[in-house]
Amino acid sequence: MRTIFRLVVLMMLGAPVVASCSKKKESYGERDMVVDVALPTVDSVVLHKTYPGYLSASQSVDLVARVDGYLVSHPYVGGDFVEKGTVLFTIEDKNYRDAVVKAEAALADAKSSYDYASSQYAAMKEALESDAVSQMEILQAKNSMEEASANIKSAEAALRTARTSLDYCTVRAPFDGHVSSPIYDTGTYLSGAGAPVKLATIYDDASLNAIFSIEDGRYLELIKNFKDSVDDIDYTKMPVKFAEQLPHSYTGDLSYMAPSIDRSTGTMTLKASISNPYNELKDGMYVTVSLPYAFARDAILIKDASVVTDQLGKYVYVVNDSDKIVYTPIETGETVNDTLCIVTKGLTPQSHYVTKALLKVRDGQKVSPRMPR
Repeated sequence: MRTIFRLVVLMMLGAPVVASCSKKKESYGERDMVVDVALPTVDSVVLHKTYPGYLSASQSVDLVARVDGYLVSHPYVGGDFVEKGTVLFTIEDKNYRDAVVKAEAALADAKSSYDYASSQYAAMKEALESDAVSQMEILQAKNSMEEASANIKSAEAALRTARTSLDYCTVRAPFDGHVSSPIYDTGTYLSGAGAPVKLATIYDDASLNAIFSIEDGRYLELIKNFKDSVDDIDYTKMPVKFAEQLPHSYTGDLSYMAPSIDRSTGTMTLKASISNPYNELKDGMYVTVSLPYAFARDAILIKDASVVTDQLGKYVYVVNDSDKIVYTPIETGETVNDTLCIVTKGLTPQSHYVTKALLKVRDGQKVSPRMPR
């Protein structure tokens, strides 16, 4: 009996403790959720639109064989950087050296013949004064001299042709640049006299052009900016990006605008010159160019990661003066510096928007806002 009495007493004494613990849990569960919030940044920014394009070397030339003969050598490796005048290909030149020797001999003979014909003509003119020769003989001597003079010109032309063909046996770099791999191996017979035979291509890629196209409406904005001399818009340092991130960053200088708009596409071709000091850029690379087109003063900027999208569009969560979550639809412009987006409608500079735990809050929820420093 005493044991039962003790148990009853203990249960009565423990009841308040249990009730107290239950109240503590209930009180803890009602504590408002802490959420991180931030105020929009207000700043003036340059607006850009990104256009796809490709890189093209500032100049590129096909190296060709212009004579017939066996390819003797190509003393370089594909991809090498070569300086202007470097010998890249040599074609067998024995026949062409022989042709030059023959042409030089023919020119010497022509000059000798001319000298003889000229002296004969001079002698005939002196003899004419003493009636030792006839007018017919004088005319024949003059014709012979003129024919010898014409033969000299013909021989000189033949020598120039022979020397040019000999020069063609050596293919040199026309400018500094990188050379593609040889198309033909040494020992290959080339028939370049009839039509040039391509041997390789050399690229001057110290600087390249980013070639891209813009719509005609964007062209009108460019013209307006040029006319108004908008100082905040710089077309000499346009950001450019590539399919893969490179060790260095690059900018382009708007250097060319096509003289007309393509009627079939309604676009205009532009070029931006890009310096290539680290030799990372190559002809044909895919590129995107960020073309500045307007200057937005006092733009409202928020973290792009805070913007959520549903079936109705884009929205953010805002904490109002009562510390409650408010579902707030917004309209946005472009992204700035890859992390911020411009809000064109829906927020004010005093709007406290939620920056983290977006999936844990809901419209109307009571929260405890916290603004990290």
